[in-house]
Amino acid sequence: MTTPVKTEYLTSEEMLPLVFKPTFPDIDIIDCARNNREFIETKLLHHGAILLRGFNLDSVSAFENLAEAICPELFGEYGDLPREGVGGKVYGSTPYPADKAILFHNESSHLHCWPLKIWFFCVQPAPQGGETPIVDCRKVYQLLDPKLRSRFEQKQLMYVRNYTPGLDVSWQEFFHTKDKAVVENYCRKAGTEFEWKQGNDLRTRRVAQAIAKHPLTGESVFFNQIQLHHVSCLEPAVRESLLFLLGEDNLPRNVYYGDGSQIENSAIQEILAVYQEATISFPWQQGDVLMLDNMLTAHGRNPYVGSRKIVVAMGEIIRSKDIDRQGIEAANVQSRS
Repeated sequence: MTTPVKTEYLTSEEMLPLVFKPTFPDIDIIDCARNNREFIETKLLHHGAILLRGFNLDSVSAFENLAEAICPELFGEYGDLPREGVGGKVYGSTPYPADKAILFHNESSHLHCWPLKIWFFCVQPAPQGGETPIVDCRKVYQLLDPKLRSRFEQKQLMYVRNYTPGLDVSWQEFFHTKDKAVVENYCRKAGTEFEWKQGNDLRTRRVAQAIAKHPLTGESVFFNQIQLHHVSCLEPAVRESLLFLLGEDNLPRNVYYGDGSQIENSAIQEILAVYQEATISFPWQQGDVLMLDNMLTAHGRNPYVGSRKIVVAMGEIIRSKDIDRQGIEAANVQSRS
């Protein structure tokens, strides 16, 4: 990106996110982004997050056009988030109580495919709180105890999900169908175990990575949704209530080691402490766009007071089998060298 845009940082101490600002008023950021994709890609791979601030984006459709200018193939089928409008490929942010935090996660890292790029657009910042904290997943990997990293690399993770209307998204909403055969076909193709329970409810189990190598940089990253799924990360009162009412097997979400064994509480506490140490947070401003490399940078949401509207777009879908294949090829090259 040339003279129309300048780069800086929010503080002198942090290089995450890199901030793009206009050098003069009324810049066409959509056209500028379209003509400078390689520059944006290079900066995103280095920093992991880019904040576009001060570009006078004034609508959700303009935001979608900006995201498409950077990544023409936006993701349009995502069951965990409500679609922002009829048509288009923009979603509302996670519908979760305003007084509760959404813990750190990499979007869709528990599934067989995920977006490599994700954008957040601030339509309306909350008057208090509501930040979208971010963390460098390369730094998290480096800060974790090597023995714990090795355990996660070897065992991986098993995500168990019970699609329970009223407590989480229903399977009909997530899979965009009421046909069980369609769900079963999807699960088989995605390498996901499924089980139909009494009352037309669905339980799925999927083994996925806890640690991955970025497909473009080759860097090791802590890439998962442990905090969003592990029962110990729930607030104590909520956890005790759900366990009492449902039992562990029927919790809406939980995660184990890939062999089905329990993840030690000490491991969870270390993960939480490392994320806290690496957290970067800043207030939203109306019109901000935050662009993340979803494998290099995890995100969350702080509690807030008042009205808040953040919308989301995702693109450049990566499949776990491609990551696995690249890892095997890299290992083979290393073994021959």
